[in-house]
Amino acid sequence: MQRELHAVVSAPGPELFRAVGAALDGRGPAVLPLSPTLPAPALRATLDALRPTHVDGVPREGGVGVPAEVAVVIATSGSTGAPKGAQLSAEALLASASASLRRLGAGPGERWLCCLPPSHVSGLQVLVRSLLGGTEPIVHDGFSPEAVLSSGADHVSLVPTQLRRLLQTDSTRLPPLSTFRTILLGGAAAPPGLLAAARAAGARVITTYGMSETCGGCVYDGEPLDGVGVDVGDDGRIRLDGPVLFSGYRLRPDLTEAVRDGGWFLTSDLGVLEGGRLRVLGRADDVINTGGEKVVAAAVAAVVAEHPAIADAAVVGRPDPEWGERVVAFVVSSSPPSLAELRAFAKERLPAYAAPAELVIVPEIPLLANGKPDLETLRYGRDREP
Repeated sequence: MQRELHAVVSAPGPELFRAVGAALDGRGPAVLPLSPTLPAPALRATLDALRPTHVDGVPREGGVGVPAEVAVVIATSGSTGAPKGAQLSAEALLASASASLRRLGAGPGERWLCCLPPSHVSGLQVLVRSLLGGTEPIVHDGFSPEAVLSSGADHVSLVPTQLRRLLQTDSTRLPPLSTFRTILLGGAAAPPGLLAAARAAGARVITTYGMSETCGGCVYDGEPLDGVGVDVGDDGRIRLDGPVLFSGYRLRPDLTEAVRDGGWFLTSDLGVLEGGRLRVLGRADDVINTGGEKVVAAAVAAVVAEHPAIADAAVVGRPDPEWGERVVAFVVSSSPPSLAELRAFAKERLPAYAAPAELVIVPEIPLLANGKPDLETLRYGRDREP
């Protein structure tokens, strides 16, 4: 038995909140939330790949329904090719939201602020937690530090760049960061200095690890939520299981089979377990091969971001005729260090071959819509600054 899949191309708001609620309790069709800011070619590619039965209520020729248990489909990984659709059941979404609320001690009636796109799983889960808490979410179409601090919400989900902007906001006439009972922080690795600054400002920050295939964050501050299993395979890749897992990629059983090992979901991330806690090292496909040595780009970025003169950083590999790839650091800094100074700083903490071979100063790190650094743009779309 199948149910209709309705693509909802609209700004976040009450309409989408009601549609998600109806999808979860079975009163309405399954939902494919899409951002109205998607460029027309990207929207067409997404609709062609995921084949919803309806778009904004209008039947679409060639649409295909979803299995009856699927409530939401999240389009993911569309920046470098045709997007995949992670099929999420009502059972998995509610298991994730319930475990999150229990871990946070968030009670009924407490309000959540949604300032992340609900077309991505982090924003979607704010809506689901609100449904379970019996409240209407406070929804912002976009991100404004002043509006966030003045929202009156009890809990909020952010990405590191948003948290940094909140810390940089003149809050003398605004509520402090500690006004939130919880700040869930995910989407990308958070520099230790950012976490320390936020906590020094009185914020309760919980770091999260997860993805669309796990209904969002399923590991909080290194510890899995109730019912979630975490393991690291012999290849160093993180493996996850539990009731929060997705039901498969829409119309792509081949892709689904490639990431399944029995009940385990095989992520594309590298990690280690230390004392039962998960530490994420970075993506397996972001390993830089330089001079025969393998460098985890995210690990280098974390070290670079610790430099006192650097506000934000990202690291990628770029082709190099001598070394195969060279380590390139993109940094945001009003008074940047020299490349020699940065290399010396990095060599105190990393093997010498992992130290950046090139330094690029940028006004900001470009982000994808889900808050993660846009590494493809950095790798291919920016020229080296003199």
